[in-house]
Amino acid sequence: MSTFLNTSIVGGPLLFTLYGVAAASLIVLVSRRLPTRLALIGLGLVIGGAAAGWTLSWLVSDVWDLFGVSLSTTTRFWATGFFAALALIGFALVTSRRWRRVVAIVAIPLLLLSTAAGVNADFGQFTTVRTALGLPTYDSLAVATAGSSNATGVVGTVTIPATSSGFAARSALVYLPPAARVANPPALPVVEMLSGQPGSPADVFTAGHLATILNGYAAEHGGVAPIVVVPDQLGAPDQNPMCVDSALGNSASYLTKDVPDWIRAHLHVAAGPAGWAIAGFSQGGTCSMQLGAAHPELYGTILDISGELAPQKGSVDQTIASGFAGDAAAYAAAAPVAVLGAHAPYENLTVIIAVGGDDTRYLPWSQTVVDAAGTAGAHTHLIVSPGTAHDWHTVQYAWTQALPVLAESTGLTGLS
Repeated sequence: MSTFLNTSIVGGPLLFTLYGVAAASLIVLVSRRLPTRLALIGLGLVIGGAAAGWTLSWLVSDVWDLFGVSLSTTTRFWATGFFAALALIGFALVTSRRWRRVVAIVAIPLLLLSTAAGVNADFGQFTTVRTALGLPTYDSLAVATAGSSNATGVVGTVTIPATSSGFAARSALVYLPPAARVANPPALPVVEMLSGQPGSPADVFTAGHLATILNGYAAEHGGVAPIVVVPDQLGAPDQNPMCVDSALGNSASYLTKDVPDWIRAHLHVAAGPAGWAIAGFSQGGTCSMQLGAAHPELYGTILDISGELAPQKGSVDQTIASGFAGDAAAYAAAAPVAVLGAHAPYENLTVIIAVGGDDTRYLPWSQTVVDAAGTAGAHTHLIVSPGTAHDWHTVQYAWTQALPVLAESTGLTGLS
């Protein structure tokens, strides 16, 4: 059972078997002779379905903006194919004999599953059957550490109390590299890494494959890699406190007071801001810029992956009402560019911005933040992930490319 739960659904035999069976069912539906008039009607329905799918994806992404991101071309093609195939199935149900109608009925769930799997593979959110079902992936850090050798890094859950903030956070995750697990470990740099929204701390490792990336780095550097702590900045997958202290929760205080206090008390990490970094993806990227730029006394490095230009919870008016008690000035002041300007000039801040090359919305936003950080005196780096959009593939590329820069800025290179 465990083997099946850990089976990949973003590639490999299970995914391609699903694609193959779904495609075969559609081939059965089209492999029949029809009168010319009826065949033209069917063709017209399929073309109309495809047009409807492309139009709907455009409306959802670029007009209604239901997800706050621009859908990738791959996802739009999946939507197009889904509606074209749905039109074919509907046509077959009306015009076919009984046995083909059975095939058409069976094709419906196959079409739904294969489309969902294709979109998921494009975004990279759920990588295994286990994560798709929402089943627990990691043991507690104590159990994980006791049950493995020091040859590789380990990931485990911890509870970080909201002593000062009172924020209702879920369990956090911690990655310890091999160098942190020896008898007398060095004081290693530490990174606070934040997931996107909706999401959970586990996404950073299950979808972002961060442990694999860090283990690869450690293997090439004598077991040395940064310690990574992934706290919960949301409270629940569908919540967004926007990393400010508000009626939605004291998320900012939790991340900049409670989490650092816990790290210092429980992990052997670098003492000063030079050895501390804050990072995040999407909403978490926005948070990393907000908090990192506002607290140079805590963090010397920021890694913002596909962050927004401003906190967002619905429309601007809805955001101001829910997260800023109706105060438009407070909302404006919470935007990363505004925070950078308010705390400039910086003396020892490194800002790494990463974004997908196909992320048409966030790419220009990222350049805006890079420019603002440079103007504020930060050392800036822009990483553009080729062929990816607003997805976890961008996160994986970003971390791989950012690690050498982060290692230099946090002093990690001097430890390996």
